[in-house]
Amino acid sequence: MATLQTTFAGLKLKNPVIVSSSGLTDSAAKNQKLAEAGAGAIVLKSLFEEQILMETDHIDDPSFSPESSDYLVAYLRQHKLNEYLQLIRDSKKVCGEVPVIASINCYDDSNWVDFARQIEAAGADAIEVNILALQTEVNYSYGAFEQRHIDILRHVRSTVKLPVIMKLGDNLTNPVALINQLRANGAAAVVLFNRFYQPDIDVEKLTQSIGHVLSNEADLAKSLRWTGIASAAVSGVDYAVSGGVHTPDAVVKAVLAGASAVEVCSAIYSKGTGVIAEFCHFMEQWMERKGMERIESFKGLLNQKDAQGVNTFERTQFLKYFATYE
Repeated sequence: MATLQTTFAGLKLKNPVIVSSSGLTDSAAKNQKLAEAGAGAIVLKSLFEEQILMETDHIDDPSFSPESSDYLVAYLRQHKLNEYLQLIRDSKKVCGEVPVIASINCYDDSNWVDFARQIEAAGADAIEVNILALQTEVNYSYGAFEQRHIDILRHVRSTVKLPVIMKLGDNLTNPVALINQLRANGAAAVVLFNRFYQPDIDVEKLTQSIGHVLSNEADLAKSLRWTGIASAAVSGVDYAVSGGVHTPDAVVKAVLAGASAVEVCSAIYSKGTGVIAEFCHFMEQWMERKGMERIESFKGLLNQKDAQGVNTFERTQFLKYFATYE
């Protein structure tokens, strides 16, 4: 009989379906329901560095003495962090054996080293680090953004023994090269890809507006491509596909491309927690039809085996694709 157990970032998961960081995971009560619905792991809603900074900015007032201002900033910052640490503790109590992964979203490493220690002490099973930012500086130094990933990872890894998962944005020239450096600096896993804020423009009001918040099935292709390429080129690190996982067969596709797991959010928002069981049921049936007993039996079966021939592979698929539209 097929088993859906998998290993991701050193964590044992009963199935590959991870609920990604979002409003779905911002309370222990919600996380308990997700665990009961069959989630393989749960990533808590991210704590944003900017969120803390915005809440303390108003204290930078000339009427405050420097000592008072510094004290209040430190107090408010720690209060916000304490709320997050309580979320970790409360979620661990109600999620049973389902791993609870903390999530931090940051753009520098000045504030997170000490917080990483507190996350570990609160009982999180792993830390997912998001460094999601567009690089728009006119005088940008090539490679600086990638180096920021490495520096933050290195400092967090020097502080905690927890597995560290790096969730990457898709605005990278060469994800494979960065993943290789992240692996060398102790990353247990990478997630491809984080989802950027989607902008739009209201042509009647002549204002900027919010585009589509949720992902769609078409978003899956980008994550499959880079997971397939990277998993063949860089071993020793686990992969998860994020973005576009809306149908049961998307989980199978992700594993075939080389992923150990998927992160799901929009599908749960759209269809409810029942999609977790639906995805797992489909995977069990598919594995039995194909004679696959374990996830490892087909993980990476369709990744890019010839890591040196990526360009040839891409161009070959390009030609095949357009040949069907004569």
